[in-house]
Amino acid sequence: VQLQASGGGLVQSGDSLRLSCASSGQTFSGYAVGWFRQAPGKDREFVASITWTGITTYYEDSVKGRFTISRDNAKNTVYLQMNSLKPEDTAVYYCAAGERGVRVLYEYEYWGQGTQVTVSS
Repeated sequence: VQLQASGGGLVQSGDSLRLSCASSGQTFSGYAVGWFRQAPGKDREFVASITWTGITTYYEDSVKGRFTISRDNAKNTVYLQMNSLKPEDTAVYYCAAGERGVRVLYEYEYWGQGTQVTVSS
């Protein structure tokens, strides 16, 4: 599974962005998809994930109520809608796919390249 993340950019505090994660070569069929982020000098951390069916979602506490993960399996795309962005959300955001992926990095077998999100105060 090859993943392509896009949609990052430079925004101001309180603005919104929507990230997309598209698969190519092989569909997302059967895979959970997660978003992780990595700020400079910090470890990569879990942000949100969604099961293959889209029925169940998980969020890191600091993004609950602000971020929404969704998927369109017909388009092989997973989205991360980010609202009320804060400077502390600044990071490189990565999407990943895994058969048993939930919150932990090693649960994901496939990773896309990152997309930079920068939130200015």
